[in-house]
Amino acid sequence: MQQFVHDLVIVINEFLWAKILIALLITCGLYFTIGSKFVQFSMFKEMFVVLRGSTEKSKDGISAFQAFCISMAARVGTGNITGVAIAISLGGPGAVFWMWLIAVIGSASSFIESTLAQIYKIKDKNGFRGGPAYYMEQGLKKRWMGSLFAILITLSFGLVFNAVQSNTITVAFENSFGTNRVALGLVMALAFAGIIFGGVKRIAKMSEYIVIVMAVIYIGAAIVIVLINIAELPEVMSIIFKNAFGLEQFAGGTFGAMILQGVKRGLFSNEAGMGSSPNAAATATTSHPVKQGLMQALGVLVDTLLVCTSTAFIILFSDAYKQTGLDGIALTQAALSEHIGSWASGSLAIMILLFAFSTLIGNYYYGETNIEFLKSRKSVLYFYRASVLAMIIFGSIAKVQLVWDLADLFMGLMVIVNLIAITLLSKVAFAALKDYKQQKQAGKDPVFYKDSIKGLDEVECWDNKSTLNK
Repeated sequence: MQQFVHDLVIVINEFLWAKILIALLITCGLYFTIGSKFVQFSMFKEMFVVLRGSTEKSKDGISAFQAFCISMAARVGTGNITGVAIAISLGGPGAVFWMWLIAVIGSASSFIESTLAQIYKIKDKNGFRGGPAYYMEQGLKKRWMGSLFAILITLSFGLVFNAVQSNTITVAFENSFGTNRVALGLVMALAFAGIIFGGVKRIAKMSEYIVIVMAVIYIGAAIVIVLINIAELPEVMSIIFKNAFGLEQFAGGTFGAMILQGVKRGLFSNEAGMGSSPNAAATATTSHPVKQGLMQALGVLVDTLLVCTSTAFIILFSDAYKQTGLDGIALTQAALSEHIGSWASGSLAIMILLFAFSTLIGNYYYGETNIEFLKSRKSVLYFYRASVLAMIIFGSIAKVQLVWDLADLFMGLMVIVNLIAITLLSKVAFAALKDYKQQKQAGKDPVFYKDSIKGLDEVECWDNKSTLNK
C-alpha cells in the first residue's frame, strides 16, 4: 500500500511540476518583477535600510525583525543543505544556476505576497495574524479559497514539511554517530512540545536567536572553504554555467531534469510565492506594509544566494558529487569531510539539528495561524499540535525519498492556489509600493492608512486614527 501511494505521488508530481508549476512560477515572477518596476533591484538598498530599523517592539504584536526571523527560520532549513545536494546529485551542477534564477525572480513574488499579508491582516489576542487565507477571504471575497489554502499549508508545513526536517536530522545523526533514529525523534518531539505550547512570542524569540547563529556559522564555514580553494572558483563557476546551458545536457536528456531539480529545490528552500512567509510577515508591527514586503524579498535572496550557494560551493569544490550512491545530507557530509576532515560530518549533523529545529518552529507557526483561520476552538489547536509531534516522530523513521516527494506534492498545490490569488490582488501591492516611494521621495518615513489606496474600506487594520497599524 505504501509503495502504491508513493508511486501515485510521483506520477502527480511529474505532471504538476513539468507541465504547470515551472512555467507558472517563472511567468508570475516576471509579471511581478515588471509590475513592481524591478523591486528586487531598484529597492535592494532600501531592504537593508528597513531591516536596520525593524527591531522596535510593540505591545500589540512582535517586531518586524522577529517576524522576519520566523520566516527565515522556516526558509533556512534542510532545503539549504539536503535539498541543494539532492538538486546537484539528480540534476547536476547546472541546477544551481536555476536555483539562483528562481530566487531572483521569486523575490518579487515574495514582495507581493508579504505586502498583501500586511494589508489584509487582522487583530488577535497576540497582536496580528494574516497570510494568504486572509487576503483570499478579504481581498478576493473568497472564503472557500482561503479555507482550501489554510488546509494545504497546515498539512504541508505543520505535518509533511516537519517530517522532512525530522527525517534529515535523524539520518544525519545516524550517519555520524550511529544514533537510534526513533529515540532521537522522541527527544525532538518532547523538546518541541515545550516550545509550541509557549505561544507565538516564544516562537519569535527562539527564531530570532537560532537563525542568526546558525546562518553565520554555516556561511562562515563555506567562505573559509571558498578562500582555501579560491584558485578553483573560476572552474566551479564555469561548470555551473556550462551545465546550465550545455549541449551535453540536451544530448543526454538531462536538461529538463536539471531545471526541474533547480526550481523545485530552490522553491522548497526560499518559499518565494508559496504563500508561507506571508503568515509570518503579517504578524509584524510596522508603519507601512511595503516595509515587511521588502524584508521578505530580501529573505529570499539571502536564503538562496548566500545559504544555498554556500552548500553548492562546499559540494562542487569537492569530488564527492562525482561519486555514485551519494545524495541528500550524505553528499553534503562527504563533501565537508573532504574539505575539513572526518570530524566535519558530526559537526554538520549538529548544524543540521539547529537548521532543521528552527525550521520546525517556523513551520509549526504557519500551521497554527491557519488552524485559527479555519476553526478557533482550542480542541482543534491541541489536536494539530499532537499531529505535529506525531509527524516529527514519523519523519524520524520514514524513507528519505517518500517524505521529500510528499513535500513536493503539497508544496506544488500551495503554489498554484497562492499565485492565482496574488496575481489577482497584485495591483493593490503595486499601489502600496507607489505610495511608499512617494513618501520616501518627500523625505518621510512612510506611514500607511487604509484610505491610501482605494477599495480598502473593509480592511481591519490601518485605521486613520492611528500613527501605526493598531
